[in-house]
Amino acid sequence: MRRKGLFIGAIVAVLAVVAAVVVVAVVAATRATTVEPGLVAPTAREVAVPAHREGPVNPAQAEELEALSADPALGEFFGIVTDVQTGETVWEKNADTPGRPASVTKILTATAAVNALPADHRVVTEVFRSGDTSYIKAGGDVWLADASLDALAHLIETPVVALDTSVWAGFETIVPSWDPADVDGGFVAPMEPAMINGARIGAETGDVPRSHTPAADVLGAVAARAGAEPAGIAHVPEGATKVGEVHSPRLDDRLAAMMDHSDNVMAEAIGRELAVATGAESPVAGVEAQLATLGIPTEGLILNDCSGLSKDNRIAPRTIDVALYQAATHPELLPVLRSLPVAYGSGTLAERFGGKDGQGWVRAKTGTLDATSGLAGTVTGEDGSVYTFAFISNGSDILAARESLDTLASALRK
Repeated sequence: MRRKGLFIGAIVAVLAVVAAVVVVAVVAATRATTVEPGLVAPTAREVAVPAHREGPVNPAQAEELEALSADPALGEFFGIVTDVQTGETVWEKNADTPGRPASVTKILTATAAVNALPADHRVVTEVFRSGDTSYIKAGGDVWLADASLDALAHLIETPVVALDTSVWAGFETIVPSWDPADVDGGFVAPMEPAMINGARIGAETGDVPRSHTPAADVLGAVAARAGAEPAGIAHVPEGATKVGEVHSPRLDDRLAAMMDHSDNVMAEAIGRELAVATGAESPVAGVEAQLATLGIPTEGLILNDCSGLSKDNRIAPRTIDVALYQAATHPELLPVLRSLPVAYGSGTLAERFGGKDGQGWVRAKTGTLDATSGLAGTVTGEDGSVYTFAFISNGSDILAARESLDTLASALRK
């Protein structure tokens, strides 16, 4: 009993932080700022998962949610709501049935990454020299910008430069279940461990067409800046001398970009970063291993990628909801919640929830694919209660379902 009491006390303390994160977002009415919590990589721990109930905690609230979830605009609907303080299910519908999640998948990727890696983890791009050739050893930085390229070029003092991309050897470059048009459509790029601005062509942000040769683009850009001859892809030879290195932004900053703008390239890169750091055989295996460590149920889970771009992914709402519950009850996982867009305030929710009760109080990850809409995150009720929720709509009109999902999440504010 003492252990349970300590755990509940810890939840109350974390709840105050979770609620404060939302309140600050409401008062400031701006994008959430990055917090630097100085986390350390956690190991396997004793975890608690939400308690399933046969009957609702609040019958009136559950009745309203049930009525709203019956909206035909939602098509085939799957959902669950959990009270964070009690850990009890407030309401659920098809919560254990796997649905197509779209970018809500990124919640699992973020949770896995934060569980295994410190918030200040950075990807390192190194430069080596052997004879008359310099070697750029890519580390997985897909956010290289002009300053980084200039820094790398400054380290090149040979007439020839090559690029080593072996860090992601064995990982898929293009996931088979991605739409082949998604690269030119601006939604993803061939996953190579060095990119300029996420392989965007002619832009630093946004869903603009992506390069089909992102690593070669990096090599060409650095070589041009250094006045060297690009020699293609090559392994750093044994005995090469290290000249220097360039660091990526912190993990928590990259997670914020991933979640705020639903950046698929960043999600896939972070999944590969996790796999490299933990020795997993694939990015998906790395995510699944961390979910197991956290006691997150994975029945029916099918992951083909880390971004949710795959139309073949399947996730039950309970899996997503428990991941959010763990983030809300473990301080070291709070960067996951801090990275979520704010309703009518930031990221993919900047233009949603206007005039609804959830405006400013809902923080959630969106998900959109053909005939698919998802919404999962947290909301603080008027009485101070904090809820996690995961909603998935399949076989629906995207815009109509999106409106209904916002209404459903807003009902938790009352």
